[in-house]
Amino acid sequence: MKQRPLFKLIALVVVLLVVGLAPLPRRKVQVRVGSKAFTESVILGEMLRLLARDAGIETAHYRSLGGTPVVFRALTTGEIDAYPEYTGTIVKEIFDGEDLPDAEAIRAALKRHDVGMSKPLGFKNNYAMVMTSKRAKELGITRLSDLKRFPELRFAFNHEFLDRGDGWPGLKKHYDLPQRDVSGIDHDLAYQRLLAGEIDMLDGYSTDAMIERGNLRVLEDDLSFFPDYDAVWLYRLDLKSRYPEFLAALTGIEGTINEETMRSLNEVVESRDQNEAQAAADFLGEQSGHKVAAAATSSYGMILRHVAEHLNLVRQSLLPAIVVGAAIGIACQRWPRPGKFVLAGVGLLQTIPSLALLVLLMPVVAALGYRSVGEGSMTAVVALFCYCLLPIVSNTFTGIHGIQRGTIESATVLGLGPASRLAEIELPIALPTMLAGIRTAGVQNVGFATLGAIIGAGGLGQPILRGIRLDDFKLILAGAIPAALLALALQLSIDLFERLVVPRGLKRQPAARD
Repeated sequence: MKQRPLFKLIALVVVLLVVGLAPLPRRKVQVRVGSKAFTESVILGEMLRLLARDAGIETAHYRSLGGTPVVFRALTTGEIDAYPEYTGTIVKEIFDGEDLPDAEAIRAALKRHDVGMSKPLGFKNNYAMVMTSKRAKELGITRLSDLKRFPELRFAFNHEFLDRGDGWPGLKKHYDLPQRDVSGIDHDLAYQRLLAGEIDMLDGYSTDAMIERGNLRVLEDDLSFFPDYDAVWLYRLDLKSRYPEFLAALTGIEGTINEETMRSLNEVVESRDQNEAQAAADFLGEQSGHKVAAAATSSYGMILRHVAEHLNLVRQSLLPAIVVGAAIGIACQRWPRPGKFVLAGVGLLQTIPSLALLVLLMPVVAALGYRSVGEGSMTAVVALFCYCLLPIVSNTFTGIHGIQRGTIESATVLGLGPASRLAEIELPIALPTMLAGIRTAGVQNVGFATLGAIIGAGGLGQPILRGIRLDDFKLILAGAIPAALLALALQLSIDLFERLVVPRGLKRQPAARD
């Protein structure tokens, strides 16, 4: 009977690890499609998904994966099989510094990465430096060269544009532009700031529906800085042997999408008349003869699906973090000298920005053979696990370290060994402090889990990101409110567990009144 608390502790650890690490059954996916984080790319990604489904291939679309480096790396590592891209981006961003004068040279460069490129889809989506017509007329600006006369102008660019070879650094040098008030911002939010008069110019795309809707002026690239950006499909070359029917469907719509059509597709989605899947299905049905239909999903069903995905991310990251974090906290208390460095390391891990940690972990996770993007992404799970550690480790250390020395000595006199003393004396006394750390980690975890949507891992961040992209407040709330309720439910569950498990004499007492 003396060993019973120790056995209970071991059983609890096993249960937490089994429940936290057990994989859930997933649908079999044959082809994985990706897209970047803007409306047009998502629509084109939906076209790929519907084409694959029409060919009888089970397909998943990992939408809004991020910028070019993230999506192209996912393609070359085999985590996605195809995505829409633009020739100018391939030349200036993916293979910046290489001489790729034509399509054949581009194909040869891509082949080194086991990637193929389709023929153009029929439209160009060139970079467009955009101002409001009123502001451009007021200053007499029609060309990019005219910007040299106005160093005080305020620019806001997509974060990727700020760094890429065909972005702001090259544009500034090519036109010798003097502007210094230049900031980074999400592409879709930039239009709102431009129309509100908070900035003077942004980087748009020639097929953006907002250009016509907002009565905006595209400045002439009079010194020919930007290349042509023909829309194409990039795909893994092994699709030819794995799913030739998908490749045939993919190349079957080459040359069928003109610029006006693409702009109108962007318009119906951004005006919220249709979602991306419906717009893609209508185009394929009306223009290309493919009889496909977007699966109808109710808002309620969509929220439930994302809640389930969110809970799965929390389960896989929080439960193992409780076990590992408590073990690290105990070890730090037992061996204080190295423990100081461990505690400092865990604290330093917490200071890494969440987006940076996701990007840093992606190649590591992929190199270890795990899925880094999309459904079942271990990148999101590992990042969330890391962010859970600090409150659990520090509170476990504090809870045990704060036990009175006389209590420990009494337990030793009674003949309790280190393991039994830990299970019967130290952990029960430290439990309220430990649960406070777990509570903090859990609430933070639910919030941070929304970032999993950035790399296609699903969860309640998906409607939030889509709502931001489409300026749809209802979609943002559809993700934010359930996430807040989940955090509250988790906190109340831990509070209830504390009331049931913690002995009355060890429970936190309310503050005394005067």
